Amino acid sequence: MLLYLEGKAQQISFRTEYIGNSGYYYLPPGEKPREKIGNSKGSAMIYQGAVSIPLSVKMNEKNRPTAWGLGFGGAYVSLKNQNFSEQMVSEIMNIQLGVYHLRPLNDRWSMRASLGAGIFAPTTNFSKLSFKNVLGSGGLVFIRHLKPNLDIGGGVSVNSSLGYPMIFPAVYVKWKLHGKFDVNVEVIEGLELSAGYDFNERFKLSYAIEMNGQVALLKKDGKDVIFSHQYIVTGFRPELKLGKTGLTMTGMVGLNLYRPASYSNRTLKGVFASDNDYFFSVSPYASVGLKMKL
Repeated sequence: MLLYLEGKAQQISFRTEYIGNSGYYYLPPGEKPREKIGNSKGSAMIYQGAVSIPLSVKMNEKNRPTAWGLGFGGAYVSLKNQNFSEQMVSEIMNIQLGVYHLRPLNDRWSMRASLGAGIFAPTTNFSKLSFKNVLGSGGLVFIRHLKPNLDIGGGVSVNSSLGYPMIFPAVYVKWKLHGKFDVNVEVIEGLELSAGYDFNERFKLSYAIEMNGQVALLKKDGKDVIFSHQYIVTGFRPELKLGKTGLTMTGMVGLNLYRPASYSNRTLKGVFASDNDYFFSVSPYASVGLKMKL
């Protein structure tokens, strides 16, 4: 999140999401069919917020910023799990804080960098937190401005999710088709695809696909493990601008297509293991949120 904040203006956003009840399955390696895990099932409520505070912004003749700023983000997940034979995480708290820097390198290239830290825990009780719930992160992405509406880039991201710094590839794609009918493709942190129509200057309706997720670090059976909760959702997304305040109300009604939720050992082998593909099946999805640019 910290690597990809726009940095041109102060931004505040908040969203509440509901993922309906569905069964829990295991997908074996290879081409074997999925297996239902008893009568296990679950739903989720997610609350997310983010704030971007530019500390210094200077625009060039191409309207690209050189900026330093602070980013803060948080998420709380309540997992309503039922009929599980083994203990499952029932709540997740993620809090992130960091500094970001944006800079054009020339007419065709820009650079984005970030450095931060966060708390990723299976509880909101701060007295139960330890240093093992803290992750450091950073990233550096170089962006090529191919067209006024198309940016493609790549670089590296670093985090300490395995207990020591690890380098991972980072991909950046942003493409927009403007007008009454617009298309937006973003592969930045996660995925967002949308096609929308502006009915007027205040109301827009899009059909979108989004991917998001949260993580908790904990001990299970005496081992350090990662509990990962992700979801891919799709549906109709209305956006209503509330006057000239810069405040926009958003929502989405549709389906959760795929919601992996499972433990993996906090090792490189554990993260990429092929035997931890556990997921909740298709279920209803709805969200409502507010975002403001100041």
